[in-house]
Amino acid sequence: MPRAGLIFQLFLRSSRVQAKRAVLTVAAIAWGSLSLILMLSFGEGLRTSLVRGSHGLGNGLAILWPGETGRPWHGLPAGRPIRPKIEDVALLSERVPDLAGVAGEIHNFRVSLEHGDNTYPARVIGASFAYGEMRNHIPRPGGRFLNPTDERLQRRVIFLGDELAKHLYGDADPVGTTLLVNKVPYTVVGVMIEKVMMGNYGGSEAEHAVIPITTYKAQFGRETLSNLVVKPKVPAHMKTVLHEVNEVLGAKYGFDPDDDRVFGVWDTVETQKTTLMMVVGIQIFLGVIGALTLIVGGIGVANIMYAVVKERTREIGVKMALGARRGWITGPIVLEGLSYTVLGGLIGLLAATGIIGLLAMLPTEGSDALALLGKPTLSLPIGLGSAAILGIMGMLAGYFPARRAASVDPVETLRYE
Repeated sequence: MPRAGLIFQLFLRSSRVQAKRAVLTVAAIAWGSLSLILMLSFGEGLRTSLVRGSHGLGNGLAILWPGETGRPWHGLPAGRPIRPKIEDVALLSERVPDLAGVAGEIHNFRVSLEHGDNTYPARVIGASFAYGEMRNHIPRPGGRFLNPTDERLQRRVIFLGDELAKHLYGDADPVGTTLLVNKVPYTVVGVMIEKVMMGNYGGSEAEHAVIPITTYKAQFGRETLSNLVVKPKVPAHMKTVLHEVNEVLGAKYGFDPDDDRVFGVWDTVETQKTTLMMVVGIQIFLGVIGALTLIVGGIGVANIMYAVVKERTREIGVKMALGARRGWITGPIVLEGLSYTVLGGLIGLLAATGIIGLLAMLPTEGSDALALLGKPTLSLPIGLGSAAILGIMGMLAGYFPARRAASVDPVETLRYE
């Protein structure tokens, strides 16, 4: 009989004798595997949700709020307010070559929107056409965001947040309809899809409306910007790009480019790095908890295999006295420990997959907390990582007891009780 076949046959015989013990061992491993996979899957779901939420504002952006000078400059006193204008958007686009995009915003928090019998007070933003792509204002199918022609021709078109559209239209499709913005008719060209956001400024984007910035100036008579949104071509070059923006505007408005009080800056690149580090820390924490639970099961396997070796001491001694090779003694024990681990891991994986599938069916609409936590996700790295831990643990759980069995002195086993 081939060596591998003999080892497998010896393993089957010993497993039948220890059937009850084997079931308990497999159950312990299955519970540990279930805990590990669920922990890692919850961590992966949280990571996906937080990354998506951090990108809801936009990818690789900086938001600039106008302030006032903090130091004198070329004879000009400190404390002067600096207020960029609509025309500065084009100026920055021309003068700062490292910019992938730049957009201006003007906010009005007291605008009355009317459609039929519905009137709703909302925040209306005058924005450059590039604002939509930079800030991830993605329209629902059948609609669009503002385009360069809207801005150039000062068209009275409006883009609605999804919650604002519900307030004014209910379940009806607003695209193509007319609503009044402070009694002035506008055509709705799009509605924003629902999105998860970890942060915003100026209120919920689901509740606001966007019109072309030139149209805003024509209706409301204002051209000074509330915010500037800049996006570098390379996110790692954000600080360099911000300094170049200060140099261009500093030359026009007369302030020190190194004066950090001129603009308040929200660097979302740094924010997203912090978020990613936090998520990695949470994933490691959850993974350690799950792994410790699984290791407890692995220790149980090792203890059982040591007990098996102890119970079979006489039998092992007789086999070795009759000329059994070392592999015939160690092979079945290693195979038994590994088999218990693999079988328990497979059961745990199937159970975890079922639980994750059920949790994925739970609705998260209407709950910001559930939407932010995300849904557990079983990814390929999680599966491979769990399999690697199980394999290593199974080999160790069988190896050390097997090594002890192989070191048995046949003569001493005859006196063993």
